[in-house]
Amino acid sequence: MKDERVAPAWEPISGERQFRLLVQSVVDYAIFMLDPAGVVRSWNAGAARMKGYAADEIVGRHFSSFYTEEDRAAGLPQRALATALSEGRFEAEGWRLRKDGTRFWASVVIDPIRDETGTLRGFAKVTRDITERRKAQQALDEAREALAQAQKMEAIGQLTGGVAHDFNNLLQAISSSLELIEQRLSAGRSDIAPFTATARAAVDRAATLTRRLLAFARRQPLKPEHVDLNAVVAGLWDLLGRSVGEQIRLERRLAEPLWPVHADVNQLESALLNLVINARDAMPEGGCVTVGTANATLASADLVGEPGAEPGDYAVLTVRDSGTGMPPDVLARAFEPFFTTKPIGQGTGLGLSQLYGFARQSGGFVRIDSAVGRGTAVHLHLPRDHAAAAEQAVPNPGPAPAGGQAGRGTVLVVEDEELVRMLLVEVLESAGYTALEAGDGATALARLAGAGTGAKPPVDLLVTDVGLPGLNGRQLAEAARARYPDLKVLFLTGYAFQALDDRPGDGEDGFGRNTRMLVKPVAVDAFRAMVRSILSDGLSDGPSGFSPPRPSPSSRET
Repeated sequence: MKDERVAPAWEPISGERQFRLLVQSVVDYAIFMLDPAGVVRSWNAGAARMKGYAADEIVGRHFSSFYTEEDRAAGLPQRALATALSEGRFEAEGWRLRKDGTRFWASVVIDPIRDETGTLRGFAKVTRDITERRKAQQALDEAREALAQAQKMEAIGQLTGGVAHDFNNLLQAISSSLELIEQRLSAGRSDIAPFTATARAAVDRAATLTRRLLAFARRQPLKPEHVDLNAVVAGLWDLLGRSVGEQIRLERRLAEPLWPVHADVNQLESALLNLVINARDAMPEGGCVTVGTANATLASADLVGEPGAEPGDYAVLTVRDSGTGMPPDVLARAFEPFFTTKPIGQGTGLGLSQLYGFARQSGGFVRIDSAVGRGTAVHLHLPRDHAAAAEQAVPNPGPAPAGGQAGRGTVLVVEDEELVRMLLVEVLESAGYTALEAGDGATALARLAGAGTGAKPPVDLLVTDVGLPGLNGRQLAEAARARYPDLKVLFLTGYAFQALDDRPGDGEDGFGRNTRMLVKPVAVDAFRAMVRSILSDGLSDGPSGFSPPRPSPSSRET
């Protein structure tokens, strides 16, 4: 017999009761009402579950009870209500407190409630606990950062053999030049200029190579800036040549003039290096890699398939190889994170995915043209930077004028490398300064304490390496300035700004005042001129914050 049972009839519920049942039944969201002053007037099951208060414990209390002490002191609860009134809605994320004092990361929305006459009756507040989501996002961000660093280090690892070979050649040039100089001087001959020039050129090449490698290895991102892509290519050309090896021909075809872009130079350099390495790996039997630049004006029709890209002017960086090319299924997955066709241990699968993300963050996009047997071309499109290139000239102290006035003052040189310390002291003494020396920070502090009387520094200038063993240069300067706040400091470092990245902000403790920095290797004339500038002109009247000049794209430090 057919089942003729009928579902029970729907029991009519008043709109007010129905709404109350709906709100009370929600357990994943805290939904409650505040009066115009911010006092809690209703409380649902989700609020009780999330915050730990029963309704009779919280109704009648101000909603600022859920905020941390620092947020209450900053007036955040009052600003939240004021924003909801002025803008019609307040939405934010932040730490909130449970009844037991524990914190959770909350997503909060506050909407004003008005009656039919427009009179404010209170606020509707909806809170969601997203602590686990935030932890997951942080873990993902940390993993991405670690993998990005691994990918950069992988690129450096692939360069190691060529770099070691190059350094050995440079050392050979320096060593041979010094031997020939010694022999000619011993024989009473003075014609040594060609050999000193050779040694200096080798030192300059080694310094450039070292700075490039440090630039790729560093972790901290740089802010976008006005960039000439041609200058980036030119600055990396020697390093790119070493990365491809002898079997592969490296060519460049750069457009002149090329529109500037606004981008992160460090990411640009990493992207270019990785694209060239990928091109090399696609040509196991050798071939040609071409690095090119071009200007392109794109209309909306040219940007189909590129969501978010705006019509307009773009500068294009292209890396093209004559290698094996990609089949359609591989090309379709080229931008997927961790996707790689390389054997295990030879690639992370992050290069193109990072390039894609970098292009998007910079307002541009990436396109790949590839076919099996016809090679691959990767085109990085970056929007033209129409803003004026506010290039600030970096003062470059030149050599001392012949017959100039002898230097006056006392300089303490702190350097753990004895040969470097000896040379710096020699330069200072030959220029007329009184030079003191120390091999580490602790010895330097002891010398300062033993020689100092009163508040006046016992030396006119502290010259210190940043990377000292034990007490590093930054800590030494801070400790010395705790006693002598006006002490002038000149940092010398092979790591440039990395060792100073955790310095305090301007004006916190005076660390930024009376401070300059030079990057090793530094020319003798530049060192002498910097010391003269510091001691003759003084620095205390200048900007209180230490702000090292930003290097140009073609000579970027790390």
